[in-house]
Amino acid sequence: MDASLLRGALLVLFGYLLGSVPFGILVAKAFDREVDLRKSGSGNIGATNVARTLGKTAGILTLLLDVGKGILALTLARSVLDAPAYHWLALVGGAVFLGHIFPVYLRFRGGKGVAAALGVVLFLSPETAFVLIVLFSAVLYFTRYVSLGSLCAAVGLPVAMAFLGRSRHYVTLALVMSFLVIYTHRENIHRLLAGQESKFGSPPRE
Repeated sequence: MDASLLRGALLVLFGYLLGSVPFGILVAKAFDREVDLRKSGSGNIGATNVARTLGKTAGILTLLLDVGKGILALTLARSVLDAPAYHWLALVGGAVFLGHIFPVYLRFRGGKGVAAALGVVLFLSPETAFVLIVLFSAVLYFTRYVSLGSLCAAVGLPVAMAFLGRSRHYVTLALVMSFLVIYTHRENIHRLLAGQESKFGSPPRE
């Protein structure tokens, strides 16, 4: 096997395994060993549910760790791969994202992918990440729905990536991530339409 192909394949595997690390569960256990995050609040392992269950400090730590997955894996990939390697970077970023949603350590039942996607986009296109953060923040500020902010950012991701003229490999990855984030939020969409979604800062609806 060609050495560059082997390096790329190993980096993709590393990205998936790193993405699979359930930091939400680990942080929750560090703050309170009795808490089973999957049976608390909304049952999700992401930063929002960690914050609702254990407080803002735990939630922020989870967010930073989940965002860091993509940044760490892609930093390693860029240092190892021959430039520009856009396709390999997109594959590694995609592997981190898929690992977060379908983690091997949790029988492929993970988070919703928002924080992992943010880490990937921050590395691949900081300008795109800035646009999405502003969009998310604006929606959250006016509606207090984290899920709606995430959905709006997901829809805007491929649009912003393409508008800013990023690599076609990055735009393709953005489309995949956008679709999967919307898919993982399908229950939130139903609750939003029914007026039953929990607002940020209020207890989640069971």
